Amino acid sequence: MQLFRKGNYKLSRNSLNKIENLNKKSRFKFHTFTSLQYHDFRFLITSTFFTSAGNWIQQVTLGWLAYEYTNSAFLTGAVTGIRALPFLFMGPIAGVITDRMDRKRLLIAVHLLLSLLGLSFALLIYSGNLQTWHIFVFSMLSGAGWASGNPVRQALVPNLVPQKDLMNAIALNSAAFNITRMLGPAVGGILIVAVGPATNFFIQAISFFLVTLIVIPIKIPDNNIIELSNHSFAEDLIEGIRYVVKEKTTLALVLLALVPSIFMMPFTQSLMPVFSKDILEVDANGLGYILSSMGLGAFIGTLVLASLGNFTHKGKMLFAIGILAGLSLIVFSQTKLLIFSMIVIIFQGAFQMIYHSTNNTIIQTITPNSMRGRVMSIYMLDHGLMPVGALIAGSIAQFYGADIAILIGGTITFTLFIVGIFIFKPLWDFKS
Repeated sequence: MQLFRKGNYKLSRNSLNKIENLNKKSRFKFHTFTSLQYHDFRFLITSTFFTSAGNWIQQVTLGWLAYEYTNSAFLTGAVTGIRALPFLFMGPIAGVITDRMDRKRLLIAVHLLLSLLGLSFALLIYSGNLQTWHIFVFSMLSGAGWASGNPVRQALVPNLVPQKDLMNAIALNSAAFNITRMLGPAVGGILIVAVGPATNFFIQAISFFLVTLIVIPIKIPDNNIIELSNHSFAEDLIEGIRYVVKEKTTLALVLLALVPSIFMMPFTQSLMPVFSKDILEVDANGLGYILSSMGLGAFIGTLVLASLGNFTHKGKMLFAIGILAGLSLIVFSQTKLLIFSMIVIIFQGAFQMIYHSTNNTIIQTITPNSMRGRVMSIYMLDHGLMPVGALIAGSIAQFYGADIAILIGGTITFTLFIVGIFIFKPLWDFKS
């Protein structure tokens, strides 16, 4: 029997393997909260919490308000969809600005404006002068604020943590978003019934103002500060587009991001007030419970992803989760009772968030810091196409019902991710 030396002892190969396995087990630990060790990232994730609180209270209130004023599934879907429209024409511009200016100051300015917008809308509701067109204008302006702020927030994450902890940081940042996704809609639904929608928009305004105060202490490390570009605005914009088209993996990620943004998210978010009222026959509280259940699933999904650490097979994970998300949407469309809908939508929320976090991590990992704002803004153009999905969803629901519309959205999502495995084979094989 061959012997090997381990310190002062001679051991057989079998004994040596057992010791090495024990060492590996002892070194294993969950990585769930690794990125919270970074001081400035803790400020950013706290600001994400308050941003998300205002956002989810706004979404549930705006959707309910739209359906109450219009009694139209199509127009309710349009209100939700028009909020995403600014991502198409403002996103790329915001991306160039993100790569040319101080990202922290941009984030502060955007949230100050969003706070003022929420306050103005609340006063309009209180005055009793609210009209349907006001809801559309508010939704559009609110979307413009998100289109300007999201690339900045996304680009800041890799500036505040090392690359080895990027997946964890993105997952935890999403977890902060989804804690309020669980609570915000339920609180929003309760407040609609208890005190009316205007109070919800006051709370939203306060949340956005708190974000500006929280972001102020953040310090970006010197090695992550962007050098000012010597090119024109147009040249920087074109450079970003060329980069995305040239980098095939980046292009594949951008194209795949369109699938849930057109055929999954609009079919759940914009039609949820209609599905809750017409199919499940519940009030605003029931709508809040459904949206909160989706948030719970997303929160669970982000914690699972954060605990996995920097796993290798991100490409395969991306496609597998996309397929499961489509299947869960198909099942959800067939539920008729609130409790069953809540259970299924938990899985839908988890799959959605794991998909987006994985996609986000891959694209941020392979993108240089000097290009990150522009690439992320192009990546987020999928948000701008959500109105297309919302109009499709609303049109189908108007004629055939919200359940049939959601069934179709889930079927298309499932099919496209299956086909995508063969079209984007390099991404399927991607390892990090």
